[in-house]
Amino acid sequence: MKQVILACCCMLTLAASAQKNIRLFNGKDLSGWTIHGTEKWYVEKGGLVCESGPDKQYGYLSTDSNYNNFEFTCKFKQEANGNSGVFFRSGIEGVKISGWQVEVAPPDKHTGGIYESYGRGWLIQPKKEDEQWLKAGEWNTLKIVANGNKVTTWLNGHQMVQIDDEKIGTGRGFIALQIHDGGGIKVRWKELKIKKLPD
Repeated sequence: MKQVILACCCMLTLAASAQKNIRLFNGKDLSGWTIHGTEKWYVEKGGLVCESGPDKQYGYLSTDSNYNNFEFTCKFKQEANGNSGVFFRSGIEGVKISGWQVEVAPPDKHTGGIYESYGRGWLIQPKKEDEQWLKAGEWNTLKIVANGNKVTTWLNGHQMVQIDDEKIGTGRGFIALQIHDGGGIKVRWKELKIKKLPD
């Protein structure tokens, strides 16, 4: 009987740890992250900043750990051109990334939509009437839930898209922030958190 109780306690402990929010960014430095490319990533006033460098190419900042099923939340503020995004279940060679991106872009450019890099392209975009939920030049809250084949995104508390896709379901990898190529991009990030969901 004691063994059964102990086993149940262990299972409850594991379940609780899986549901715990993890801070991905410590507000001080880029510990736990890796820079890919020559674009700028730095910490300023307790927040994370991505900014185009002189090469004006794609750039990425990826987590050192992989996350498969999860609930991810963050806040972002677009300054200048906000063309960026959050990749998930991704891998990279040089600056060629494979995986799926939740778009962070200027107004009416599909923030919250899902794009497959070097694959099928746009998988789903927000409805036209939902583009209004982006607050340009202000802090926005982005939420992504990936669980098996299903991915749902929210912007400022409003559901943007939901997709059920077998290929996404087979994906494994890290989370990464992106700088799009072309230059003139600056986005601020803060309160990056993730909650692991059971695989």
